[in-house]
Amino acid sequence: MVQRYDRLKEIQRLDPERDFLEIYRLTVTYEFPWDVTRALELALYRTYAVPSIGRLLDETAELTERTQKRYDDTALLLDTVVEHGFDTEEGRTAVRRINQMHRSYDISNDDMRYVLCTFVVTPKRWLDEFGWRRLSDHELRAFAAYYRTLGARMGITDLPQSYEDFERTLDTYEHEHFGWDEGARRVSDATLALMASWYPAPLAPLVRGASLALLDDSLLRAFRYDRPGPVARGLTRGALRLRARAVRLLPPRRKPHYARQNPEIKGYPDGYEVAALGTFPTPGVRGCPVPGHRRPAEAPAE
Repeated sequence: MVQRYDRLKEIQRLDPERDFLEIYRLTVTYEFPWDVTRALELALYRTYAVPSIGRLLDETAELTERTQKRYDDTALLLDTVVEHGFDTEEGRTAVRRINQMHRSYDISNDDMRYVLCTFVVTPKRWLDEFGWRRLSDHELRAFAAYYRTLGARMGITDLPQSYEDFERTLDTYEHEHFGWDEGARRVSDATLALMASWYPAPLAPLVRGASLALLDDSLLRAFRYDRPGPVARGLTRGALRLRARAVRLLPPRRKPHYARQNPEIKGYPDGYEVAALGTFPTPGVRGCPVPGHRRPAEAPAE
């Protein structure tokens, strides 16, 4: 019988530089599947507050007119790499699809690196506050190594090396770039509406209010949302901390839980092909760049 902290002991016996994929997989699919899903949702949401990112997402209309599909495809592509690894056919196909989509637009290396930083830093900060335990140093090193590898395969340069480097890069970039953009606000509103749609209609206002209560002041300012009151914030955060205490007392998970198993993934009830996920930009369609455009730092195909 696996005890509550046995997997952490297993993780600490592994090498975070060599075994980073196994550590990352154990952490996100056994220890914290629900928490990491919420944290990665928040990580992607944070990126909208950088006007160059939020504006582009609004121009493509993927997150305002096809919000559920964009959510599903992003989660499934990232999840494919977690489940199958970087050097399998499935993993290479997922990274190739991610690269094909990003290469279609004029996205700066700095913006790409910032998005990558949110995937490393936001889960750690979420678990510090709402997890049944905090991430160990082994896990933080493995997270950094995992996303360095993903970033390299996406052609991102000047990658942070340690968790501390990822955190400094994120904080500096947000301080320098967070700001108001009308298109980004539309993307934010559409995302909040999507999250509310996962619950019965009478609960939608409550879900939206709880979502706003989880945003820090820098995000609220960037999107020009009113700051939730202390009662809303206290109830939302208190409920998540109570959940963490309850999870700590439960038996550990016996089987891995992948993002494709999440009830929020609604667009593929009959299954999906990794190669068909995501967008296929066409010149002349809203948000698509000029034909033949390629980023200066060409990302590898896999």
